[in-house]
Amino acid sequence: MAETTDPARGRSAREEPPRSADLKGGPGHTVLLALVLAVPVTKVAYTVGGGGAARDVFVGMEPANWPDVLIGMVLTDPLLASVLAVVVSRVVFALFAARGAVPGGSGVLAALQRAALTVVNPVAVGVVDLCFFGPWWGLGTGLAAYALRKGVVVEYRTGRRRPHGHRAGRPAPTGARGANDGPSPRLRRAAALEQWVALGLTTVALPVLAFVSALDGQAWTSIVRCQVTDGTRAESNRLIELSRKGNGVVGWNLDTARLANGAGCTGEESLYVREPWWRG
Repeated sequence: MAETTDPARGRSAREEPPRSADLKGGPGHTVLLALVLAVPVTKVAYTVGGGGAARDVFVGMEPANWPDVLIGMVLTDPLLASVLAVVVSRVVFALFAARGAVPGGSGVLAALQRAALTVVNPVAVGVVDLCFFGPWWGLGTGLAAYALRKGVVVEYRTGRRRPHGHRAGRPAPTGARGANDGPSPRLRRAAALEQWVALGLTTVALPVLAFVSALDGQAWTSIVRCQVTDGTRAESNRLIELSRKGNGVVGWNLDTARLANGAGCTGEESLYVREPWWRG
């Protein structure tokens, strides 16, 4: 077969170093993108009744407020928030590691750099979870995120992953062990276990939790009781708050099933609008 040449780079295409799977987009990237697109629409459609009602809600929210649906789901479901934080933490770390952000070698400085890169993000997501859901959720999220990020480092040490530009036949750095010794069986088992756990969280647990939250019958934002004027008549109605306009609220009127402007609003404790899907 003839060897093709890239004129812009002046070298053969067969000499191009292979891209890391994390740079090309692995299961984590694909699942996260699909969930970001599908879950908020599912949440709105089920909560307000679908069809034209869902379209009216998104129009009333305005495009700048559409991410509020996903944010509201995460802030009202600690388990979903924790699993999402762990998955995002690992995906981001794997992406930067594929670009060479994780230093190799066996020196003290390299070890300290790896430790810092592995710890900083789990601490951040743990603090966020702690602030919203309490210390136990924060601790559990931080430890799980750290374990999976540490697992990515172990994958590089065992050769299961390679930075961008490294060929498949090149041995991965293995710390203090000799280049020909290879990683220990225990390290290989740890890397394999981490990959299976990460795959299960990303492709099974996260989608299931996201769609359970989308179909639980709760509003994704505040429910308020407002005075709604219809012609010359004013009524007290329950609204799902979509946006604020001056001193009033634009929301989905749960009593009349249409968009409405409310004034003199007070918040309600319960976010439930309808029965969960599995009880319907």
